[in-house]
Amino acid sequence: MQTDGRRISEAPAGGDQNGQRTGRAPVSRLTVFGWAVAAAGGVTAVAVAAMTLYSVRSVLIKAVIGLFLAVSLDPPVCWMVGRGVRRGRAVAIIFLTTLVLAALFLWVFLPPLLSQGTGLTSDFPGYLARLRRQSPALARLDDRVHLLEHVTAGARTMLDGAGHNAWTYGQQAMGAISSALLVGVLTIYFMIDLPRIRKGLVAAFPQRHRRKADDAVAVVADKVGSYMIGNFAISAIAGVATFIALTALQVPFAVPLAVFVALTDLLPMIGATLGAVVCIVAALATTDLWPNTIVVALFFVVYQQLENYLIAPRVLRNAVQMSALAVLLAALIGGTLLGLIGALMAIPVAAAIKAITVPALRTRRQDSLTTTHETPGPRS
Repeated sequence: MQTDGRRISEAPAGGDQNGQRTGRAPVSRLTVFGWAVAAAGGVTAVAVAAMTLYSVRSVLIKAVIGLFLAVSLDPPVCWMVGRGVRRGRAVAIIFLTTLVLAALFLWVFLPPLLSQGTGLTSDFPGYLARLRRQSPALARLDDRVHLLEHVTAGARTMLDGAGHNAWTYGQQAMGAISSALLVGVLTIYFMIDLPRIRKGLVAAFPQRHRRKADDAVAVVADKVGSYMIGNFAISAIAGVATFIALTALQVPFAVPLAVFVALTDLLPMIGATLGAVVCIVAALATTDLWPNTIVVALFFVVYQQLENYLIAPRVLRNAVQMSALAVLLAALIGGTLLGLIGALMAIPVAAAIKAITVPALRTRRQDSLTTTHETPGPRS
């Protein structure tokens, strides 16, 4: 017993009865230095990756836009593939059809758009002066803020700048054309390789989650494609209807105003109202109040009701319904990141996220309720 007691008393601090140490060994300076080097290397790697992404951000943005356009054009490609057409040939047909339609649009509308747009810019101060004579309220407002003077100076500056900076504008136009060509090439490649990209994305998930991932990717592709094609179709209908109405009412500059309405109609919530207000103001400044301006205002009121309750529900029947607040927030976030293209991209992406998350949350809620009901209570 004395021997055992002597062994226990001689055991090192922090040890057990068998003489083994249970405490941790002290951390050496070399170990701390290794941790510091690893942390510094990780921070440096993250910083280099961030700087690399920032330096190629323009190319990445074009790639994202190309992928989005490819997903948007995928439904007609899939429709043709389902009827026996090879995917490469279907992509070529869809892309060539899009190019022909764009070229036809430019050939028909670009000359009057340029001429009428230049006339609207140069003659706008005169129309504003005419509107000032017609409206005493606008005249009083102009006397306070000198609106006519600022508009005239701005139009003169813009025309003078267009004349003196033709080379700069030409370079910007060439840059826009080259960017559009790059986006078009990327869109073609993405359209051809979209099934392979989809399989690779699904394969990145664990085996037990691949079925759900494949369903989610299918939902995103379906919602994005149906929304974008439908939204462009609705905007084209709005532009054509506006052109016909303005031409019938003999409102000048019908072509640029119709193109403006078609572009603003792409914007959610406020786009249609903005286009209508600009057309009404242009009609008031260039024509008589009755009947031209009044009929233009009535046209937009009637057309908006038809678009909201007849055209849009039929064209966007496959789109997910979202609240006005969600649409506005998605458009604001997308517009802040990528401008008009971002605002257009954000809404179908948000709708697809809703289509994925809502059924998943509903299933989880039902599973939790089922588990709660099946759990036996405590025995008395």
